[in-house]
Amino acid sequence: MMSRRSVLRVAGVAGAAGIGAAAIGAGATPAAASTAFVHPGLLHTQADFDRMAAKVKAGTGRWKAGYAKLAGNPRSGSTWKATPLATVIRGATGDNVSTLAFDIAAAYQNALRWKVTGDTAHADAARDILNAWSAKLTTLDGSADRFIAAGIHGYQFANAAEIMRGYDGFDLARFKKMMLAVFYPMSSSFLAKHNGAYDSNYWSSWDLLSVACVLSVGILCDDRAKVDEAVTYFKSGKGMGSIKNAIPFIHPGGLGQMVEVGRDQGHALLSVGLLGTICEMAWNQGIDLYGYDDSRVLKGVEYAAKWNLGHDVPFTSWTWHKGAPGSWEGWETFTEASTWARGQVRPIWEGLYNHYVNRRGLDAPYVSEMAAKVRPEGGGGDYGTGGGLDHLGFGTLAFTRDKAIVSATAPKPSASTSDTASSSDTGAAATATPAAGTAGGTQPQGGRGDDLAVTGAGGVAAVAATGVLAIAGGFIALRRRGTRGTS
Repeated sequence: MMSRRSVLRVAGVAGAAGIGAAAIGAGATPAAASTAFVHPGLLHTQADFDRMAAKVKAGTGRWKAGYAKLAGNPRSGSTWKATPLATVIRGATGDNVSTLAFDIAAAYQNALRWKVTGDTAHADAARDILNAWSAKLTTLDGSADRFIAAGIHGYQFANAAEIMRGYDGFDLARFKKMMLAVFYPMSSSFLAKHNGAYDSNYWSSWDLLSVACVLSVGILCDDRAKVDEAVTYFKSGKGMGSIKNAIPFIHPGGLGQMVEVGRDQGHALLSVGLLGTICEMAWNQGIDLYGYDDSRVLKGVEYAAKWNLGHDVPFTSWTWHKGAPGSWEGWETFTEASTWARGQVRPIWEGLYNHYVNRRGLDAPYVSEMAAKVRPEGGGGDYGTGGGLDHLGFGTLAFTRDKAIVSATAPKPSASTSDTASSSDTGAAATATPAAGTAGGTQPQGGRGDDLAVTGAGGVAAVAATGVLAIAGGFIALRRRGTRGTS
């Protein structure tokens, strides 16, 4: 195991006919988009909680197994006590982000157990964790990975708080202030400036986790401008995470090539999970990102699922433009789907499966097969890979639903209005012409000195070859860069 000073933490490494169309019957549409927000309304609505509670009480199949998975997680116990920090660091000396990650997992899991069982001991535990952190946390710091911490843990924190909204003793106003002061600014800044790098420099998962944070904070804080910011970026943002850059090629038969599949499967599956998270949170506010651009998300996640199930997929070569203006630049060409971490298990498939197949009646054969393979999904540290704490999980419990086809008419996001501000007080292309003689592999990224993220496929492979890959708290530890151009 490498010392903390020698590592940089990064998020986990490691023909679908009919995808775009299906016979859609009558039924309820998603929550109507309006100037008002649905609460609870991030990953789960009250109808979802009512379904979970009734099904678990009745001892029904998948819900029973899903709840057993949740109850068996050590972080779901009502005796969990928070260890709040004033400063959380990721990817630099003093790295302590796992403390935050495990406390968020505990808050979410206890909140979910309360909603399913009615046991207020779990509600008290979740409330106390959230209150402890909002009373102390002021700063996220570290290498470029600080933006990963803001995005992943921002959307997760918001989801736990949304469940606890209105519970006796939960200081929602103070929690909102923390989200608006600590998490949102970093994610919003990353989407606008990409840490000083070229807009195409950071991979899609970096953008998507930032979008998830901005969207969830907007909903939690009843801030329409922030929701619009996230939705607009998802549809037409300039970085790799906007949907047409994240899934740039649609192949015959309806499979959508995800850029991260060419990099490695740990990050590809992180992107799959983030796409599902973003789409579900938006759907619960009446915004259909699942169906946007002829269900482009479905085409992309089917492609990733097919490859990770061991099947061949078509691949269009593409060239990645990386670097920082005025500092350095390079190009790296990808010609095939990566086998690195192929088949990695993450708790990300049930939400996608249940939306496209059970809620919408669309064909999703590879997503369906992946959901069946992983079922019942765990979460919050259950997985010894990078996905251990990247996803809240427990989708078999939370997202399983009986088939009830809903309208294919996509809801439209509400117009921004001045009276829906926060209630708290307070097309970069994925292709470029390679420069002659430019080397591929990992290069430092724009940002602070040497505290820069290692994101090139070449760097991942090189570190893996040294045999110094180490699992730590659900994150993959990679050797930290000492000087620019080395790994």
